[in-house]
Amino acid sequence: MARIDAFFKLMNDQGASDLHLVSGQQPVLRIHGDMERIKYKVLENDELRKMLYEITAEEKIKTFEETGDVDFGYEIPGLARYRANFFMQKYGVAAVFREIPSTILTAEQLGLPGVISKLALLPRGLVLVTGPTGSGKSTTLAAIIDVANRSRKDHIITVEDPVEFVHKSQSCIVNHREVGLHTKTFKSALRGALREDPDIILVGEMRDLETISLAIEAASTGHLVFGTLHTSSAAKTVDRVIEVFPSHEQPQIRSTLADGIRAVIAQVLFKRIDKKGRCAATEILIATPAVRNLIREGKTYQINSMIQTGKKYGMILLDDAIMDHYKAGRISAEEGYNKANNKALFRPFLTEPPSDFTEA
Repeated sequence: MARIDAFFKLMNDQGASDLHLVSGQQPVLRIHGDMERIKYKVLENDELRKMLYEITAEEKIKTFEETGDVDFGYEIPGLARYRANFFMQKYGVAAVFREIPSTILTAEQLGLPGVISKLALLPRGLVLVTGPTGSGKSTTLAAIIDVANRSRKDHIITVEDPVEFVHKSQSCIVNHREVGLHTKTFKSALRGALREDPDIILVGEMRDLETISLAIEAASTGHLVFGTLHTSSAAKTVDRVIEVFPSHEQPQIRSTLADGIRAVIAQVLFKRIDKKGRCAATEILIATPAVRNLIREGKTYQINSMIQTGKKYGMILLDDAIMDHYKAGRISAEEGYNKANNKALFRPFLTEPPSDFTEA
């Protein structure tokens, strides 16, 4: 057993989502969104490096020492999988581990709207799950893929860096590919995937123009493609995808994206006040013919109005989803205010409304 495994057991026992190990500091756990120090000695650089290298493959150590950054997956059988990131900082080596539960929670267990599960049954198209780092995008996607795995008879390929949730083949065949281990890049894996008879493709992160272009192409040629972006709303997600391309290509991409897109889910996590844990607020855009026309015509600024009038399709604005959580007593007004797009909605519920210079 590696020495670091004791921290992972403690992390699991405490219900922590992340473990931070930093040279010159005590270890820290993130528990329900808050950082809490572990009662342990300050970690020295050489000691921490030895501890980390004990669980790291030689080629990953080489990459880390050459570049100062590396990502990989680590698993303790019977406990959990972890997404590891090593990086260099002023006082030496540092690492962050995100726990990936071995049990995949359903959309119902996660408290997600019912329409999200239905996305797993789409015959083709592009579905994007967006939000800041640590907003639960991977967990939501895992729940969707789990529905497909149990309900369909298809071939699912996931391309991730690193592989996070591991799906055992059920009604579907599931193949997991890790960037840097099973394939060089997201784009090379996507190119290969188109020749591997897939029905569903999960792209862990749509990082660059070529990856986004290939994902849109796959969605336009009869595949169901799921991907993630770091954007804060459905409208901004559509703009982000289009703006990645050179200006002279954007009219064509608007048309291709309008034909291929099926849904956008923008997600934010909140600390609960009714019980331990966190809950997700989700903005949902379903690509109705009217929404596709807006994308095609470059009128994405009207998407929010379309979401407001599309409740019968399962659409909801992020601020409305946050308000639902607040009214149900799951989150505080302060949490809602801090993470809402339209903060004015939540100011009347604050006991001491802050003077927010960003609203000036």
